[in-house]
Amino acid sequence: MTVTETIHCLGHQYVLATHKTTFEVTTEPSLTLQGDCIIGVGADRAGPDLSPAFREALAAEGAVLITTLACDGISVIVRSRGGPGLDLSHPTDLVWRRSPFTCSRTIGVYADHVARTLPKDLIARLQAGAPLEVTLAVLSAEEAAAQSCPS
Repeated sequence: MTVTETIHCLGHQYVLATHKTTFEVTTEPSLTLQGDCIIGVGADRAGPDLSPAFREALAAEGAVLITTLACDGISVIVRSRGGPGLDLSHPTDLVWRRSPFTCSRTIGVYADHVARTLPKDLIARLQAGAPLEVTLAVLSAEEAAAQSCPS
């Protein structure tokens, strides 16, 4: 059974999206130029706020996370993996990683997009402060296999 959640946040003038291995959304209201992976601020939820069903599904062996980033008519789908190492306990940040590294901020590993690979037109809208909708869908290993998603 697919479990979904939606997070709403905003772009910010300092969205750089130049990070080579991650991207992030945060509940923090702003960012500095050092936050080169952050694409959304003021998120209405972080890891601990996601439903128990979502958190359980994401922590299952072989789980696949399909993230849709939608802003001003532009939509990007990011595929990553979940797994037992993800506890979503960080109070403000959610990070998608290209690597297998996990910590309390990690929501997905082996992501097929990172900040610097996101479309430039999406980043331009985020730099103008446009709203960003982040839709999260966790598929079980079986569902992912049926849809030919990487597991």
